[in-house]
Amino acid sequence: MGRRGHQGRMDQPEFPQAGSPYHTHLGIAVEEWREGYARLVCGTAPFHANRSGIVHGGLLLSMIDQAAAFSGLYCPHPGRVRRAVTLDLDCRFTGQAQIGGRLVAEGRVVTGGRNVFFARTEVFNAEGQLVAFGSSTHRYRAGSGDPEGVPA
Repeated sequence: MGRRGHQGRMDQPEFPQAGSPYHTHLGIAVEEWREGYARLVCGTAPFHANRSGIVHGGLLLSMIDQAAAFSGLYCPHPGRVRRAVTLDLDCRFTGQAQIGGRLVAEGRVVTGGRNVFFARTEVFNAEGQLVAFGSSTHRYRAGSGDPEGVPA
């Protein structure tokens, strides 16, 4: 796992190509990443709360989007990356997550082609209960459809 960075958020030395200002802001880290699969985690804090005092659905949706995208963007070559944009994203909330707990999002590629891939993601709360799931469509950015990626 990464080390604590500024403001208590996770740095990601294991996956330097995964860095994102948005991830840093939310406290999301890549825990496992391989071809067709990504596991992202987030330790929730008071700033993740909605008005009811539980984790805001926007964080869950962000984790679904990011885990799905990362599942189709793995690139094992140092100094190279793969990138995509989200074309379509849906989400169903099935439970709640308490502030102070750890969220885990697991994204998996369902199928894909040269320019587009489809993924499914599930998000679990600290007790291991499913709290959200979704599916999405992503389009590779220029050169990223190639598993070799593009220069970072």
